[in-house]
Amino acid sequence: MKKLIAFAAACLLLSLASRDAHAGKIRDLCDVVGARDNQLVGYGVVTGLNGTGDDVSAPFAAQSLRALLRRLGVQIDQRQVRLRNVAAVIVTTNIPAFVRQGGKLDVTVTSIGNARSLRGGVLVQTPLRGADRRTYAVGQGALIVGGFSASGGGSSIQENSTNTARVPGGALVEREIKTDVTIKGKITLSLRTPDFTTADRVSQAINKALGQGSAKALDAGAVEVKASGSSVALLAKVNDLDVDLPSSAKIVINERTGTIVAGGDIRLSPVAIAQGGITISVTETPVVSQPGPLSQGTTQVVKETDVQANEQRPPTLSYVKGATTLADVARSLSVLGVAPRELASLLQALKAAGALHGEIIVQ
Repeated sequence: MKKLIAFAAACLLLSLASRDAHAGKIRDLCDVVGARDNQLVGYGVVTGLNGTGDDVSAPFAAQSLRALLRRLGVQIDQRQVRLRNVAAVIVTTNIPAFVRQGGKLDVTVTSIGNARSLRGGVLVQTPLRGADRRTYAVGQGALIVGGFSASGGGSSIQENSTNTARVPGGALVEREIKTDVTIKGKITLSLRTPDFTTADRVSQAINKALGQGSAKALDAGAVEVKASGSSVALLAKVNDLDVDLPSSAKIVINERTGTIVAGGDIRLSPVAIAQGGITISVTETPVVSQPGPLSQGTTQVVKETDVQANEQRPPTLSYVKGATTLADVARSLSVLGVAPRELASLLQALKAAGALHGEIIVQ
């Protein structure tokens, strides 16, 4: 019986601990300094459009097509160029670290002229350059458009954007970017969300797995790891380590959409709340105004405006008990029956009164 009670108590402690601690992999918390993506961009031409390309008011595509034909040995008269099946586009992609020559990348194609749609088009070979103006990849292939549009007889319908498209695997890597993650025998992990507690727990988890002194937290955003052997084997082991994450005492309020998201470490002190609002109603009623007998006036329609203001008066102050968990906070505030936009103002007032223990972020 005593063993059963001890086992039940241990299970209860474990369940309570699991509620407060949230474990995450280091691969999901940190990036390796030096192993980063690089942005590539290029200017290209899309052909094969069904009359939905650029017109004469956007000459980019026509000029680019003439230059392309000249490189292919075809001479044409500029005055004879009347193309609606061609569109000028910007091509963008990201080249990851460690990608080798011949690797394939997905590219995004966007129109820069007045093309109505890129549906059915094919991207002509386009060099993709980095910030140093060197070519690292070449893009080409059939476009995939995630929308459609149709019109006729003065009516039209459109779903999603038809001037943006994707080419899966449409870019071939021609030049590799040198990547070195080991600097002076050390590897630096950069936290995606800088936090002193998380940085300390990451270093502790690495020291526990690799030995004391293997890692140290430089600041809230970086952890330095000693690389004694292969960096590949070291990072493979480090990335799979679990770290207990601290709860976030933050409330994010989006005023535009009325969305409120609260972290799990929010606390609420006992407080009394009186919440109300004023509703203003404006009504306009058209009234016919008749001129007097034998007058030179004219009959006109005028509007009579009626303005009413109603104030919602709660009967008494609402007393909200203190809450130590996010679930208790939600239950305490839900009894007030306020809308999300009113709740946003209420949370800010509670923070100003010192009753809400947490950070409020307004977007």
